Amino acid sequence: MLVKRQLLLKLKNQFKIRDDYPVGCKVTLRRERMYEFLDRLVTVAIPRIRDFRGISAKSFDGRGNYNMGVKEQIIFPEIEYDKIDAIRGMNITITTTAKTDEEAKALLAAFSFPFRG
Repeated sequence: MLVKRQLLLKLKNQFKIRDDYPVGCKVTLRRERMYEFLDRLVTVAIPRIRDFRGISAKSFDGRGNYNMGVKEQIIFPEIEYDKIDAIRGMNITITTTAKTDEEAKALLAAFSFPFRG
């Protein structure tokens, strides 16, 4: 734990980050956690989006990866509304081994992604 703290302080000084600077974060999920997150995203979180009409099928990058933005983190039931200080969004990138967008769309459709139209 002490080593992690020292590394964090070193990086903070190296990048000249102050305490009041906003910091972003990236998480990569693999194996069971990835499938659990995808399942929770499709079955619980996405249906809770206000005025939801389906996910755009135009958000593929041409190499079989899918990007989507979420405007409110409160669509996830694990987040307690009373404990958040501000509504924040997030970008979700789903990286697949598919070579084309059509293959990736078929894969995500098999996971029951609710595409528009």
